[in-house]
Amino acid sequence: MLRHTETPPMAEVPGAETTNTAALVQPARPRRRREPHAYERGAISDMDRKRPSVRIWLGLWQALILIGLLVVALGPLLWLFKASVSSSQEILVDPFAMLVNGEFQVENFVRAWNEVRIGDYLLNTAWVVLGSCVATLLTCTTGGYVLSVLRPKWGPLLSGAVLATLFIPNIVSLVPLYLTVIEMPGTGWRLLDTYWAVWLPNAASAFLVLIVKRFFDQIPPDLYEAARIDGAGPVRVFFSIVLPLSRPILGVVALLTIISAWKDYLWPLLVLPSVDKQPISVALPKVADSIPLNIQMSALFLAIIIPISLFLLFQKQFLEGAGTAGAVKG
Repeated sequence: MLRHTETPPMAEVPGAETTNTAALVQPARPRRRREPHAYERGAISDMDRKRPSVRIWLGLWQALILIGLLVVALGPLLWLFKASVSSSQEILVDPFAMLVNGEFQVENFVRAWNEVRIGDYLLNTAWVVLGSCVATLLTCTTGGYVLSVLRPKWGPLLSGAVLATLFIPNIVSLVPLYLTVIEMPGTGWRLLDTYWAVWLPNAASAFLVLIVKRFFDQIPPDLYEAARIDGAGPVRVFFSIVLPLSRPILGVVALLTIISAWKDYLWPLLVLPSVDKQPISVALPKVADSIPLNIQMSALFLAIIIPISLFLLFQKQFLEGAGTAGAVKG
């Protein structure tokens, strides 16, 4: 007669509990990451790139495009340098020549600095640029913070009003803005012939406000909630969280403001009638008729080499800020 033997429970089987626990705590296998492509796919396939004829023609076209870009970008600057170290007669005889036939007249830069007072006009330009940059950063960061982070009830209406100003040409608001600068409504203050007349209008840039707001929108809201739980107010959140995370876009806004204020001509001409306060963009056309042509070219070269140098020095920050203007890396 067969005996019925029962299987002992799992807990009584030696090693069963250890086996189950080990199975539960066994770490999951890491997922394999896909290898990134060596380069992004384009109109030419990998097989076509391996063909000698395609590589030759592709390299030729790339070289021609690079040469064309260099000619367009560096050609005017090189010609201006050539004209600034040449004589006025040489410029008039052969204006399109890229090489100096005679001697390099480096003293033209010294004459431009002393006779045209380039140093004084550059100092005035520095005041205009510095004040415009500070005012623009203050307006854009606070405006973007209100619209993106605080979000009051009237926030959508204000955003629509800021966006609507982009469709208004600047020339349309020129006369009302000039009348406001002559005598501010309600206060009677006269900003004419002061740097405030240049700083304040430059700060009201709807385009830059919307760019900063777009950047603030990409900051994770959990950071704000964590700061509020810790007892931080709106001002503390702005200075401790928002501004440190916004350095790339602030660099972009500052560089765009500097370039715009440096080359602005019409508005400083209207609101700064005193010659001692005018920037270099306004002063050079006025003195052009009273100085030789080569000295004028030297003054122009000194005027444009500074913003170009600023861009070359900070191009990495500018490009990184422009690339991260729509997103924040975690």
